[in-house]
Amino acid sequence: MSKTTKIHSPTLDSIIMVEELIKKKSAEYTKYQFWKKLPKKMMYQTYCQIFDYLLNSEKIMVTEDKKVLWLYDPKGIAKILKSGVKIR
Repeated sequence: MSKTTKIHSPTLDSIIMVEELIKKKSAEYTKYQFWKKLPKKMMYQTYCQIFDYLLNSEKIMVTEDKKVLWLYDPKGIAKILKSGVKIR
């Protein structure tokens, strides 16, 4: 018999929890430190899935000194666009 591995997908609540923490403490911690600061326990593999999603969707970036920086700001972008800035 072959073993099947279960893939655990993060819940929306988990994704929001990680997003909120990174937004609030942007550029203060590394990836691992953010995981340790989460208000609820979460498997590291689940956290990594969320982190990869945030990286791939360009909501966050990792700086040269390994700090996690929150980038996503739709309200700020809308404000800039209203001021007349042209986008190519």
